[in-house]
Amino acid sequence: MLLQIKNLKAKGDDKEILKGINLNLKQGELQVLLGPNASGKSTFAKVISGNPKYKITQGEILFNKKKITRLAPEKRTKLGIVLAWQNPPAIKGVKLSCLLEKISKTKPENKVGIEANLLDREINVNFSGGEKKISELLQVLSLNPKLAILDEIDSGLDLKKLEKVSQLIKNELVDKKIAVLLITHSGSILKFLKPKITNIMLNGKIICKSKDYQKTLKVIKKYGYEKCKKCQPC
Repeated sequence: MLLQIKNLKAKGDDKEILKGINLNLKQGELQVLLGPNASGKSTFAKVISGNPKYKITQGEILFNKKKITRLAPEKRTKLGIVLAWQNPPAIKGVKLSCLLEKISKTKPENKVGIEANLLDREINVNFSGGEKKISELLQVLSLNPKLAILDEIDSGLDLKKLEKVSQLIKNELVDKKIAVLLITHSGSILKFLKPKITNIMLNGKIICKSKDYQKTLKVIKKYGYEKCKKCQPC
């Protein structure tokens, strides 16, 4: 097992946000964390990556069977845990291609889904929503991850950009057997990636694990997330 989360509880600003989460993720596996806004999804991603803003009060995080619960974020990155930011900042004066080359020590490739001039532009300066997501994905890939955590990578994208982002995830992560934890509240990207396991998070807990993402999305669309409280893990 690549990632093991055991009864994880965490606080932010003295408020308990994660309330006992269990999750196992295998090498090369794609899992989805689906839930409404303010359910704790982004906090969960930041806690896994080691953000010091959040304090773990209970539980363990294991990566490749090594306890990393108290490990510094930069050391987690070196182990291969990489987080794509939901709202990445703009960086004037630095071209995206220069950053990627600095990180990976190699010249960036023209991967599927990249607009012709994107690499030659300043990082996220006047980028569209889709361009920011592609920029984040390229930065994740340049770090050679073993686990890519993609936080709301599909938010605010039109259908065309959603297809491009999905194709980049599939070609460069899923098909190359890199583990992916995909976080979303809309679920619109799932039809392109077809995950085997969808975790439903509400109020800081994973309350349901579904092996049928299509059925799960239909239920949520018809009844909302409250219906998931009655679901049993399958």
